[in-house]
Amino acid sequence: MPLRKYRSRNFAIELKVSLNKIEELKRKIEELETALQNCELRVELLETNNEHWKEQFQCSQ
Repeated sequence: MPLRKYRSRNFAIELKVSLNKIEELKRKIEELETALQNCELRVELLETNNEHWKEQFQCSQ
């Protein structure tokens, strides 16, 4: 196999590996974004519950 053809083939393989890594990172980013959104929703719920219990406590005083 001529050196030029070998380098071209090698470069194509490296590109494919890089693309696969990029796709894997994209999936991980999506998973992290979903986890972050879930955490943000939980924080909102906890803050709402906290306000509710504060009001209940103040009314019972």
